[in-house]
Amino acid sequence: MVKLAAKCLLAGDPAVGKSALAQMFRSDGAHFQKNYTLEFFIFDSAGKDLFSEMLEKLWEQPNVLCLVYDVTSEQSFNNCNKWLEKLRAQAVGMYIPGVLVGNKTDLADRRVVEQEQAQEWAEKHGLEYCEMSVKEMKNFEAPFHILAKLFHQLYKEKVETFHSLA
Repeated sequence: MVKLAAKCLLAGDPAVGKSALAQMFRSDGAHFQKNYTLEFFIFDSAGKDLFSEMLEKLWEQPNVLCLVYDVTSEQSFNNCNKWLEKLRAQAVGMYIPGVLVGNKTDLADRRVVEQEQAQEWAEKHGLEYCEMSVKEMKNFEAPFHILAKLFHQLYKEKVETFHSLA
């Protein structure tokens, strides 16, 4: 059995739920039953420019990216452009698959970013899209399933390329 490791960059504004999402994944079965051999090394930017600058070395050569925004904050959604630009700057000339995640769907009465708007933005930028509520533990596993699928696909493509050169 092959064990794969993927470097996942997790980015977004402060207080959108990145660290909570990462913690759910890291809890190793307490909330999320791991039944696969893909291992993610998750680098959480903490959402502050100071930290993202300090973490630039850690951000080098990512395999996949996870961009998180708060569905109740238009500013956090608009800032996804800035975060995506920073993430992709770490891998110029490389295709980095990823997912845009709308968090805090439990606050439906305060929602300002509509699902269709975010879905269109994600598609325009070559990202998958999903929504979740870490607080209510609803759909929180979706981003990691998407990232695992994207990484596995990328891995298969690289193996096929390697075999075609042999």
